[in-house]
Amino acid sequence: MRGDVVRILHDVTKDDVEYVFGKTAERFEEDDEKVLAHFSDGTSDTFDLLVGADGQGSRIRKAILPPDAADPYLRMGIHMAYWFIPRTPADDGNIRNTCLAPGGRMIMRRSHNPTETQVYFVLRESCEEASAIHRAPLDQQKRFWTERFRDAGWQTDRFIQGMMTTTNFYSQEVVQVRTDTWYKGRVVLVGDAAHCASPFSGMGISGSLVGAYVLAGEINRNTGDLARAFALYDKTLQPFVNEIQNVNPSLLRLGMPKTRFGINVFLSATALAALLRIPDLVARFSPGDRDGGWLLPEYMELHPAHQTALPG
Repeated sequence: MRGDVVRILHDVTKDDVEYVFGKTAERFEEDDEKVLAHFSDGTSDTFDLLVGADGQGSRIRKAILPPDAADPYLRMGIHMAYWFIPRTPADDGNIRNTCLAPGGRMIMRRSHNPTETQVYFVLRESCEEASAIHRAPLDQQKRFWTERFRDAGWQTDRFIQGMMTTTNFYSQEVVQVRTDTWYKGRVVLVGDAAHCASPFSGMGISGSLVGAYVLAGEINRNTGDLARAFALYDKTLQPFVNEIQNVNPSLLRLGMPKTRFGINVFLSATALAALLRIPDLVARFSPGDRDGGWLLPEYMELHPAHQTALPG
């Protein structure tokens, strides 16, 4: 889970990195030598560079995009919410259970530790209300998901009840971020802020870590020349991003039928495919990696014996 990954990364870097929680970068100003960042608590500070790793709704990306830039979002017509609820003995930790309901609705449940179960509501819907709800206050988000799923059956009542009391709730529109602008001056984007591949790619964490590694490698290899470092980061990483963003929205929506008849057809087709062991054949003849053969660069400059601090 993402929270577990965050804890692991924090634990191995906390002695070398200054972490500040509960504060965000609201805006920034830059010149040829520094970036002045203004924070949500009214303070400001100066840095050598600013890395926008602030997710698919990145404020940093919005600030560096040209005024006439195209919408960076490729919208899938799908929305998702997930949260944690108390685990019960009936929650099988080894299997993800999925329920399809009419109206393009999908409910998933899986358990990732002995005390918690994850719940996912996925909705196939294309309208302004659905796109806007993720920016609304938390109580409005939960009301939206309750109204959309209250009659979906299965364990929906339990899941909605848990949603009301959970401390870990997240709601988002499923999109890809596609933009030609990953950097400007001394500001650069990494991870979902630069190239969100959508949750359905299964490559969000991998893409972010690979991107951070390539960015760090190019900065260390081109110390003192951020413009060159950022340009090479863009050039090196782009083929990898093109591969992990190879997701077909039409196929995703096909797996979320709108009608009961469509659900029955989908379930019959998948049952037949399983009977004929088609998934096993596909897995056997498909490449194991999602990177299209792209090779991770080696940056000896990142080895402790070769590390050099940025000037200033």
